[in-house]
Amino acid sequence: MEKLDDLDVNGFISNTLIDVFDTMVSMEVAPAKMDPKKFAGHKLIIGSVGFAGKVLGNINLLLTYDFARIITAEILGMEEDEIEGDEEVNDVLGELSNMIGGDMKSRLCDAGFPCELTIPSITSGKNFKVESKGWARHESLAFKQENYMMLVEVYIKNGNN
Repeated sequence: MEKLDDLDVNGFISNTLIDVFDTMVSMEVAPAKMDPKKFAGHKLIIGSVGFAGKVLGNINLLLTYDFARIITAEILGMEEDEIEGDEEVNDVLGELSNMIGGDMKSRLCDAGFPCELTIPSITSGKNFKVESKGWARHESLAFKQENYMMLVEVYIKNGNN
C-alpha cells in the first residue's frame, strides 16, 4: 500500500478535471496560477464531496456563479438565459463535483485506501471562505478557461477504518 504522502493528488485532479471538462462541457481548461482577483466581488459557488474510510477528506470545486451558469447551459444544451434558477446550476455543479470526487475515490481505492464518497453539497454566496484544518495533505489547484478561473482544493488524511 502506498503512503498518503506519495499519492500524486495534483496529477489525479488535473487529469480528471481536464478530461471531465473536455468530455462533459466541451471546454478546454488548463492549470493556471491562482488569481484571487478573478473571484473578488463575484457571487461564488462551491461543489463539495467527501471521503470516508481508510482515508478521510474533501474535494471542493470553487468557481464564480457566472461561470457555473455557462457550464450549466453547455451541459444541458440550452442558452444561459433559459436556466430557470439555482436548482439547475446546483445540480450540474454537484454532478461535476461527483465526477471529480468519484475518480479520486477510484484512485484512492486503487492505492490501498478504500473509501466511500458522500453526496455532493453546494455552498454559494459572496465573501465567504471554506477552511479545513487538521488534514495531513491540502492541495490547491487553479485552472483557467478563457477569462474564468476555478479552484480545486483537496483535503485528505488517514482514516480509522
